Amino acid sequence: MYAIIESCGKQYKVAEGDVVFFEKLDAEEGKKVTFDNVILTSNEGKVQIGNPYVKGVKVEGKVVSHGKAKKIIVFKMKPKKNYRRKQGHRQPYTKVEITSIKTTTKKAETKKDTEKVEA
Repeated sequence: MYAIIESCGKQYKVAEGDVVFFEKLDAEEGKKVTFDNVILTSNEGKVQIGNPYVKGVKVEGKVVSHGKAKKIIVFKMKPKKNYRRKQGHRQPYTKVEITSIKTTTKKAETKKDTEKVEA
């Protein structure tokens, strides 16, 4: 099962157990994070597409760590004008491990299973 979620202005394809690097989130290390903006879910060939989001589906994850990406160099130059500017940038990120994808169908299936066992 996988889902496509929207976070930080980007879309990410996630599955249970994946480790994803998001742009910096306001959450402490070890805390739980939920993503409500789920665009698409796929479970054993059954695809749900949202308009714009799928209702009742949440993706949960745990913040593993915060950090900064590798440094990139921003170099501006105008030829023949003696204009050169060199600047470095390190983008902050949050490393999140996806723990579960919760859908409304899972709850319905578990209720059906418990009813069969009781009967």
